Amino acid sequence: MPTVWKRIVFSVGSVLSLGSVALLVVALSTERWITGTILCQTGVDLVNASSPELSQFTGDIYYGLFQGGKTRRCGLGSRRYKIYIFPRLIGKVNGGLHMIVIFFHFIAIGFALVSLAFCIYNARKVPYQSIKGPLGLYLWNFIAAFFSSLGFACFIAAVRCHRLTERIANFRENLFHLVVLEENLGFSFWLCVASAVTHGVNVLVVASSRIHLPKLQTKKPEEPTITGDDLLY
Repeated sequence: MPTVWKRIVFSVGSVLSLGSVALLVVALSTERWITGTILCQTGVDLVNASSPELSQFTGDIYYGLFQGGKTRRCGLGSRRYKIYIFPRLIGKVNGGLHMIVIFFHFIAIGFALVSLAFCIYNARKVPYQSIKGPLGLYLWNFIAAFFSSLGFACFIAAVRCHRLTERIANFRENLFHLVVLEENLGFSFWLCVASAVTHGVNVLVVASSRIHLPKLQTKKPEEPTITGDDLLY
């Protein structure tokens, strides 16, 4: 059986691995990877709108890896639209890169689950093979953090280099052209970053299992010694 200290360390590691999985699942299922502001350039050009009037042509957009939404204002009030990346919009964006982002994050979830299983195993038993011990946990956490980092790095590349927000905003817009005024990384994106950081913290936690704490030794009560004088007495 592992020591109490090691059981505590690997239990904390299990919680961190489970937290990383939860962060990635929430990030994949939410729609706030990107939030931004869009301008109806066609409406502005038609009425030759000045700066005070631009608010009537300014909407917003948000989206994740699977769906999102936008509000378009072209001088005739607000109109809300739901955005679905699959199955049609994926052909208008860089579909290969988008699928790579999703694939990398699913790999990260898989290795985070492997890390969770190994943490639980080490908290209950002393492994006989080094790959099942801290060395294996270093490896699984590194791989999970690596693929998670690759995933959000590829997403940034799709947004910055392939004008992902502009393509999504103008999907099925036949009469109006929308211009992206501002785009920001939303909380769903930062959940993925937090997941990668969690694996880094997990490596430090697992490394602390090698610290050998001094054992508490209880002093035995001294037995009374009987001398010859005591017997005479």
